[in-house]
Amino acid sequence: MSTQPPAQADRSFNRSMLIKLFIVALMMFGFGFALVPMYRAICQITGINNLVQRDATVREAKNTQVDMSRTISIEFDANARGPLGFKPEQRSLDVHPGEVTTVMYEVSNEQARTIQAQAIPSYAPKQATEYFKKIECFCFTQQTLTANQTKRLPVVFVVDPKLPKDVKTITLSYTFFELSTPAAATAGSAAPTANTDTRAAATAANPA
Repeated sequence: MSTQPPAQADRSFNRSMLIKLFIVALMMFGFGFALVPMYRAICQITGINNLVQRDATVREAKNTQVDMSRTISIEFDANARGPLGFKPEQRSLDVHPGEVTTVMYEVSNEQARTIQAQAIPSYAPKQATEYFKKIECFCFTQQTLTANQTKRLPVVFVVDPKLPKDVKTITLSYTFFELSTPAAATAGSAAPTANTDTRAAATAANPA
């Protein structure tokens, strides 16, 4: 009996699966870049420049009882979109639920122009989101970074003692992306100035 038909069927299946996987990967890649215009559109519609809200106040944090019987490992992750260098100053830290903790991130503008940027947090596992309470965070507001500027940015947080017992590790991940572009930076100027000319030159050299 000839094995040709099954072989052809296998090749057809593999080709179909490869095409599907390629399409899925392409869609995921496109979605990552679509986050920036989506964020801008929502900000314009709502009239706000910040979508990340405070999770807890200092008073609420101080009134939270520390659970010394539990230790939660917090892992810190950083991702950047655009001309930004971004990283946590430490990769992990052990904390007790209810304990107020401060960690630092570092962000750098790697361009010779001023940019506006915003950080968006995410958590893993997903169920930890409602128990990770940010008191202070650079993600609450847009950040302005001048040419080649580096900033140290704090995150003050507390893990709610009501965190499910089976959660022993939480990953805090930020994605930092540029909001402004060279073209946007020079738009709307009433009269030409030295600074305007400099930004215009940057725009020509680095088209959006």
